[in-house]
Formats: sequence, C-alpha cells, structure tokens
Amino acid sequence: MKLNVLAAAGCSLAISISVAAAADAVYPGAETVEYQAPSGWTFSVAGYGWLAGLEGTVGAGGRTAHVDASIGDILSNFDIAVMGLAEARYERFGIFTDFNYVRLSGSSDTPFGILASSADVTSQSLMWTTAAEYRLVDAPEVSLDVLAGFRLYSLKNEIDFNGPGLLAGVSLSDQQTWADPIVGLKARYSFTPQLYLTGWGFLGGGVSADVTWDVMAGAGYQFTDSFSAVLGYRASGVDYENDGFVYDTVQQGPILGAVFRF
Repeated sequence: MKLNVLAAAGCSLAISISVAAAADAVYPGAETVEYQAPSGWTFSVAGYGWLAGLEGTVGAGGRTAHVDASIGDILSNFDIAVMGLAEARYERFGIFTDFNYVRLSGSSDTPFGILASSADVTSQSLMWTTAAEYRLVDAPEVSLDVLAGFRLYSLKNEIDFNGPGLLAGVSLSDQQTWADPIVGLKARYSFTPQLYLTGWGFLGGGVSADVTWDVMAGAGYQFTDSFSAVLGYRASGVDYENDGFVYDTVQQGPILGAVFRF
C-alpha cells in the first residue's frame, strides 16, 4: 500500500470491531409455555471481529486525502487488536460497553529518496462506547432497549523516516481524542428458541464531531443456554474536524462473534 494511503488510514479507525447487541441472546426460558423475564443480575461478554473497509476523507495540518482502503488493504498491514463487549443487566435496567483497539503498520519507499529512503508508518485507533439501557419491550419473542451514553475516539499516527536522506532519523506523531453523546435502540427477535435476529442503531455528535452513527444487523444461533454465535453486517461513520485535523469516514463490513451469558 502506498504511504499516503496507509498514513491516512492510520489517521482513522482502520478496523473497529463490534458485534453490537450480540450479548442480547435468547433467554433460556423462551421455550417455556409461561415466559418469565430473568430476575436479578445477568451478564454477557463477547469476543468478535469486524472485517471493515474504510472510505472517506482524513487530513491534518490543513491538508486532506481521500482514503479508499479495502478489507484486504487493512489486513495486509494488521498488527494487533483488542476487541470485546460486555453487558450487565438487572431486570429492565442495564449497562453496555464496547472496546475496540487496533494497531496497523507498514513501510513504503519515499519519492526520489531525497528526504529519506523509506518511511515506516504505525497507526493506532481506539473506539470505546458505553451506554445505560432500559428495556421497553420484554417478551418471549422480542425485546427492545433504548440506550443513552457516549462514544470516545482516539487516533494516533506515527511516521519514522529512514536514511539516507535529509529527514533520516526524524519521527512525526499526531494524535486526536474526542467524545460525543449517543442515543440508540437495540432489538432482538426470536424465530425459535435457537434462531434469532439482533441489531442496533446509534446516532450522536454535536459536541465534538458533527455527527456519529452506527448500525448493525445480524443473525444468531443459541447453541446452549450460555453460548451463542452471531453473524452479521455493520456500518459506522463519523464526521469530525478540529484545528486542521479531519476525520470524515465510513467503515463497513461483515462481523462474526461468540457470546457467553451467565
């Protein structure tokens, strides 16, 4: 991948991975004749992957570039990721959190080799979402939650120039962190005690970013009372600009997750 594409992608959430509402699995009591919502505390945790491409405009220092990085482009420069979500519920009330961290790196020769022979680019991206939730509908076949909370972004890009050249040994770094309020809905519909649909929609912004949004839809299968798997598709976007730093992108791609409930 060319340096400018990787650097631009590094200035973004190159992969931000989330199974969104996968923790809201079918209740073990759904197959009984008389349905009763769980009493007391229940907890869900999930590990998942979001294979997302990235498209949009990013920039710094008053200069912008268009980014169109495919899933293959992202994976070819992938280093490490830490991804997970958790949900704690007490009857109709709950709290939901989703943590996504990804690091990418790559190297590219510089034009003409005057300033440097090559440059190494490392990008780090974090997206953290936390929201309180209230269950509006709680029935054997369907549930609907309303959520309100915040979403935090933190993006860091580093460029190291290699010699020979005028910039040999020079390192540049740029980092931006911001947060915005969000509101949304999360839903689940069960066809059978094992097969269900799940999804969410979030909308926020107005404090730091102009707008941030997130939608997901997936199908899940409940293998046991405590374990299910989800396969779906997710798209997320944000439009942020501050002091010459621009991050106006959309990420989208398939998701796959494993959910544990206890």
